[in-house]
Formats: sequence, C-alpha cells, structure tokens
Amino acid sequence: MLRGIHKASTNWFGKIIMALVFGVLTISFGLWGIADIFTGFGRSSLAKVGKTEIGIEQFRQIYNDRLRTIGQQLGKPISPDDARTRGIDRVILAQVIAETALDERARQLRLAVPNDTVADLIRKDPNFRGPSGTFDRNTFDLVIRNAGFTEQRYVQQQREVILRKQILDSVTGGIDTPNAMLDIVEHYQNEERAIDYVMLGTAQAGDVPQPTPEELAKYFGERKALFRAPEYRKIYLLPLSPDDIAKTITVSDEDAKKIYEQRKSRYVTPEKRHIEQIVFPNADDAKAASDKLKSGTSFADLVKERGLKPDDVDLGTITKASIVDSTIANAAFSLPEGQSSEPIKGGFGTVILHVDKIEPGTSKPLDQAYAEIKHDVAIEKARGQLSSLRDKLEDLRAGGATLEEASKQLKLNGQMIEAVDRSGRVPSGLPAPGLPKGVDVIGPAFATEVGVENEPVQLPGGGYLYYDTVGITPSHDRSLDEVKDEVTARWTDDQIAERLSKKSKEMVDKLNAGTSLADVAAAENVKPANLFGLKRGRTLPPVQPTMLQGIFATPKGKAGAATGENGERIVFVVTDVTVPKSDPNSAQLKQAKEALKGAYSDDMIAAYVTKIEDDVGVTINNAALDQIVGRTTNQ
Repeated sequence: MLRGIHKASTNWFGKIIMALVFGVLTISFGLWGIADIFTGFGRSSLAKVGKTEIGIEQFRQIYNDRLRTIGQQLGKPISPDDARTRGIDRVILAQVIAETALDERARQLRLAVPNDTVADLIRKDPNFRGPSGTFDRNTFDLVIRNAGFTEQRYVQQQREVILRKQILDSVTGGIDTPNAMLDIVEHYQNEERAIDYVMLGTAQAGDVPQPTPEELAKYFGERKALFRAPEYRKIYLLPLSPDDIAKTITVSDEDAKKIYEQRKSRYVTPEKRHIEQIVFPNADDAKAASDKLKSGTSFADLVKERGLKPDDVDLGTITKASIVDSTIANAAFSLPEGQSSEPIKGGFGTVILHVDKIEPGTSKPLDQAYAEIKHDVAIEKARGQLSSLRDKLEDLRAGGATLEEASKQLKLNGQMIEAVDRSGRVPSGLPAPGLPKGVDVIGPAFATEVGVENEPVQLPGGGYLYYDTVGITPSHDRSLDEVKDEVTARWTDDQIAERLSKKSKEMVDKLNAGTSLADVAAAENVKPANLFGLKRGRTLPPVQPTMLQGIFATPKGKAGAATGENGERIVFVVTDVTVPKSDPNSAQLKQAKEALKGAYSDDMIAAYVTKIEDDVGVTINNAALDQIVGRTTNQ
C-alpha cells in the first residue's frame, strides 16, 4: 500500500495532496482509533491486517472525516468523484492499514504504555487547557465528546499513538541528512544567473495574412476534435437547506423581543482585562515587593528581579467570570489600567496583580439585534422543518413525481439550467448561473442518466441539494462555419508561434556562431537588455516561470530561447553563473536539512510498514471499498 503512496506523489498535484494527506495521517494518530479487534472475517469487514479487522462502517466514518479535513485544508470540499480521480480513497485506505499494521507489530513485540505516561500526555495537550491555561476537565470532556469519543476510548487511542510513535522513532531515530545531498540542494536553490536578452512578440512575427479557404479547411480537418461541441446537460436543481427554508419563515417583532430577553447574554460582550500575577511564598515577601512598586519599581522589573519570565506571570486577556477565585477576580476588575494591586490573600497564596490593558465590554441593544435574532430564530425553525420537508419530497418522488413537479407541489424554489458542460459553463462560455458554491453537483449530474432518481448532495452548511438530469445533448463535431472565427484565431496564433520559433532559432544560431547580441537585436529592430540575480524559484520581469527552465539549462556563454505563457519568445545569452556562499547556520539551509531528513524518514517508514504488512498479511474487501467510495464496476 505504501508503494502506491510513493507513486501518487510523483507529480506536482500529487505532492500537494500527499503533503496534506500525510498531515492528516499525523493528526489521525491522535484522533482516530483503528485497531478494534473482531473475530472472523465477515461481510461487515473492509480489510484484515494480521489478526485485526477493519469494519465497513468504521472505515466509512474515517474516510468521510478525513475527506472533510483535506477539503478544509484545500479550502474547498472534495467530492467523491474527485477523491476517486486523485486516488485519495486508496491513500486513506493505505493510512488506515499502515496504522493497523503498526498496532499489530506493537502487540507482537508485547509493548505497553504505563497509565501515568498516557495521563501526562493528555494533561499537556493544549487542546484541553481551560481559562487558567492549565488542563481543564470540563474542556477535556467537551472536546472528546464533540469528536465522538468516550473517555475510555480516547485514552486507549492515546496509548496506541504512543506505541506507534515509539516504533517509528526506533526506525528513524539515527537518520541525518548527508552533506553531499545538502551541497546539491544548496547549489540548486541558490544558483544565480545573469543574462543579456531580447524579447520577441507579435510585431517580430510580421504581418500574418488571413488564411485562404483551403488553408482554413485543411487546418480545421486536421484538428476537428479541438473544436467539438462538448456534451451539455439540462439539470434541475433544488437546494433544501435551513437558509433556503428560513427565507420563507416570518418572525414577528414581539417574538424577537422575547428571544432577546431570554438570550440577553448573547448580545453582551463582557469586559476583558490583560492581567499579570506574581504569586509570593508568604505575606512578608509580598509586602516588600509592594513597597518596591510604590517607590517606583515597574511591575516588569519586579518580575525580572524575582527570576520570572513574562509567561510565568501572564494570565492572558480574560473575563471576570473566568477567574475561579472571587477575591482575585474582584480585585483584578477593580484596578485602573496600568496599575498594580496591594498584596491579596487568594486561595493559592498571596499575590500581586497588574492590569496591563482593559477591553471594555459592549452591549447590543434590541433595535440593533432585531435582524440577527429574526434570522437565528428562522434558521432554528427551518432546521426543525428540514427533515419533515425532505420526507414529503421523497414521498412525492416515490409516487412518480419528478423533482421539478415535487418541488412545485411543495412550493419550493428550484432552478432549471438549460445547458451546462462538465466545466460548469453554458454554451456562451460563461459560468452557469445559480450553481451553489462549495459543492460539486456537476460531476454527479454528468455521472447519472435522464430519469434516474439520484441521492442528494450534502451542502457544506447543512441541508441537501437535489438534482435531476432532465436532458442530454451529446458531444458532436461542429462544422467549420459554426466555429470559423475560433479556427481562424487559432490558425493565426499558430502561425505567429511558428514564425517566432523559427526566428528565435536563427538568432540563437547566429549568437552561438559569434555574432553579438547587439547586432542580432538591431537586425530585428528590438532593444537588448540584461538581468541579474535570476534564481530557479525567483523570476524578474519580463522573464516568466515558463522561461526559467531554458535559462538554467543553458551553459554559461551560450545562447538559448524559451517561450512565455502567452507565446512570446525570449532569446538570451547566459553571461554569468554564480552560487553565492551560504551560511551553514542560515534558516534556509536548516530548513532544507530538516526537509531532506523528513524525506529520508518517510522513505524508511514506508519501507518498514510495507515489510510489516507483508509479514502479517493484508486482505482487502474491494467490493466493500467500492461501495464506500462510490466506485462502480465499470470505473
């Protein structure tokens, strides 16, 4: 399975996806449990790793959760079609199997983790810190409950995490980056080049005459596939979300006023203060420190005198309610900004407080909260109606009504898109109006047929998007008359590109034969220029990223040519190649060293886990996998 991950990461898109996915893998060690043990290998199992089975529903939940996480990192949802196309479904399965294999090896080695170690790990987790900045039991319960865990199950997961990490650390602990590899990377990243150059554009191609009918017909005939009309589909869309339903719900001013009174605390932002606190071992020390403050010593200097760091005394910017000790809370919120308190006897000793900054509280009056309240109440009511409305819609469809007919009977606002292609564009080339953001419905609509009742697509903010493919206009060849302007424009662009390519080659030949760039430029009526400090990851206008490869592939003193993103050509002579001496302690080199070390570690982990999988044996229920990820047998 790990070999598949290496194969998937051989292109740029793959590298991005793999980076995200392996980030999820690291997180998953502390978030999901993989190794529930069952007996037998039945229909409810997706895979078997050694003696451990991975249940179908167990993997379905993991798969959906990780797809959602990857989508959040990419900034857009990952549809099942995209996941299958990119191979993410197989990568996630590989992750789960790798984790399970590590758990199998831990059991084989009879490794165990003391309870104290697990408890210490949980106590130090910043996700479980309360207002005081330390571990808070209520926060812990809330976080793991929201993640779908019981305390017992979460503790078990952390135990497994520690064991996996111990095994992997034993494999990669002695890895370091070879100096030879660092030298290569340093040379590649820091190499700088200087060039003398000229730019060739449309003007240097000369006048390109209009193509004759014969030329245009021949050009079109050789490239007819480029001008085919795409497949278009007529699609009916019906969003069924709380927001859409809320638009039909009216909330009166009187109801809004009642809600305001019931939820008044929501519209009040309490005062916050940035508070610092020094805890003293006894009252005498506290009084001595207070006297110093009164004599002109600053609170910051007092912190230094006592050998403390700013983090040791910083309670953060907090509300009065977040301070457990009422005596301390009352004192802290009675001080003026910038002032220090007298010694105060608190529940944990004698303290001196300092108020660094005050953020006043705010209150939103009713007249300013009306719109927000009415919207919130409408959304709440809409959520309650959503399930009932969906049931009614499904009943109508089950009775033979089309989606459009059912939506009209229920007085819901659907939308018909008369023609849209796979890219989401209408025949004019513009994006189809009304397509929902953050969800892919075009892919599913093109994967179904006319008359098929489809399952709705889940909307990111909750709710469903129903769709019906109402009609299909197949892709077909278009006649030359239909696309004459498009064919003529492409023919002209190709002619210009061909002329510039030929001209730039002739110029390069002359330059490499000894003609100066000034003479070559004068013959073409262009002005030479020069650039310094070009690097592989850094371009300087007018050089574009697509031109850098040619520049860095040309030896010093030689000429070359490269093409820009819009067809322009650069003809250049490499005048200098330098590799600036770098500082071995520089942040850039340290970053490169860590990145290479990580790459070596990943390779060793991949090989090690693959060996474990070979040893214990892995069996996959591909039919169950296809069902979970939505793959059909003809895909």
